[in-house]
Amino acid sequence: MMRQTWVNQEDEVSIVRQCTLAGISRATVYARRQPRPIDEGELLVCRLIDEEYTRHPFYGSRKMVVFLKKEGHIVNRKRVQRLMRKMGLAAMAPGPDTSRPHPEHKVYPYLLRGVAVVRPNQVWSTDITYIRLAHGFVYLVAIIDWYSRRVLSWRISNTMEAVFCVDCLEDAIRTHGKPDVFNSDQGSQFTSDAFTGVLQRENITISMDGRGRAFDNIFVERLWRSVKHEDVYLKGYSTLVELTLGLTDYFAFYNGERPHQALGYKTPNRVYLSAVGGGAMIVDKFGAALEESPAGDSSSANTNSEATVETEAKRTPGQRRPAADKVKCLA
Repeated sequence: MMRQTWVNQEDEVSIVRQCTLAGISRATVYARRQPRPIDEGELLVCRLIDEEYTRHPFYGSRKMVVFLKKEGHIVNRKRVQRLMRKMGLAAMAPGPDTSRPHPEHKVYPYLLRGVAVVRPNQVWSTDITYIRLAHGFVYLVAIIDWYSRRVLSWRISNTMEAVFCVDCLEDAIRTHGKPDVFNSDQGSQFTSDAFTGVLQRENITISMDGRGRAFDNIFVERLWRSVKHEDVYLKGYSTLVELTLGLTDYFAFYNGERPHQALGYKTPNRVYLSAVGGGAMIVDKFGAALEESPAGDSSSANTNSEATVETEAKRTPGQRRPAADKVKCLA
């Protein structure tokens, strides 16, 4: 214990060198450090970035700098890039290194383009998003069923480690069985051996979003928009306990009470349990799936640079347009 007092964190000699000379572990020195005070100004900038990204997920660091300047915050691009990386945000548009996996992790191909999802537990997918608190932030991971849009499991963590993603996956499998295909992005949490090992153990086919294909996992992106606009931004949670209780109530509402237009105004729970009224498809306009898809009419076929997400829900009486959603983006 006395040797720990030999290390002076203000000294010109590095802490690594001082620990070596003193014969102690660096961990014991770092553990004694006082936590860094929360920068309220940085939290405000993070909040503004989070809100604007939710409204315009195609905004990158350059547009965020312009947006923040209009809001009265002069922030350089490097700082915005650092904060967006910290929050796990990247513009939903093709670009260099928008999703960088761990260099030693295997990346799997995307298998769902042109595949009709016609029953529950055929395809699950997952993603991570940033959730702000009054004095900090956490990360939220969720797993949804594509056919019914039901949230099967979710977890909160204050780090981006893979362990809370693995725990979420294990819980979903334990509670709901297992899907034929599991889709994620190429983030290091989902390409890790711990995460893919669970999928391989259960003989689940692994699919991962393509580089620059922001809409390959569009259903989870829509979930994040709903969670933030319908709950997080309205309630302004202060603590992790408040957030956990609030999201517990919200996801119960989302699954069991909130009508979904894409499901013919049924709830995800009803569609999941009845296996009627749901469905989804990522239409491949560059392959044979276009010719077989009901969306492949002459008007949509005229633009080869578009990718369309469609659901298979039927038109309900009195609707002015089909219940099925269409989201178009540059491919």
